[in-house]
Amino acid sequence: MTFHPEVLWAQRSSETDEKKNFLYVTVNLPDIKPETLKYDLTPTTLSFKATAGNAAKGLEERDYEFELPLFEEVVPEESKQNLTSRHFALVLRKKEKKAEYWPRLTKEKVKFPWLKTDFSKWVDEDEQDEKADAEEDFDLGGMGGMPGMGGMGGMGGMGGMDFDAVSLNNSSFLTN
Repeated sequence: MTFHPEVLWAQRSSETDEKKNFLYVTVNLPDIKPETLKYDLTPTTLSFKATAGNAAKGLEERDYEFELPLFEEVVPEESKQNLTSRHFALVLRKKEKKAEYWPRLTKEKVKFPWLKTDFSKWVDEDEQDEKADAEEDFDLGGMGGMPGMGGMGGMGGMGGMDFDAVSLNNSSFLTN
């Protein structure tokens, strides 16, 4: 039996800079066996097939695959991919330089339960000029995190509260 892996996507667009005109696609699938990976990118279609799993980690080996007809054309020769132990990451260069985002990844307006927006990479259209380009933002499998967020610390002591003074037998707390 063949399964669909979770696929996440986000995008950037620019009508002037082709380096800022791309799609992020992440096949969120740990332990892909590199020798089984079959990835094909044409200007109009993205297809993926692989076996993933690791018996030593208790992950059953399964076959995964999908084929997506893309909303518009991409440039396969200028696209990049990276396989890690956690996922298969792609940066696909859009063919047409446009300021507007694609309304969806797929050609047809069909909802796939395994295809989701990657909110960790998503940037609103009006904020995308502030974001780095694909070369700087290409996920090489690190854990990432939230830069600039220091430790939150624990809850401080309950200073000033005298638990001995609290009486559970106080009749004013009881209701009949």
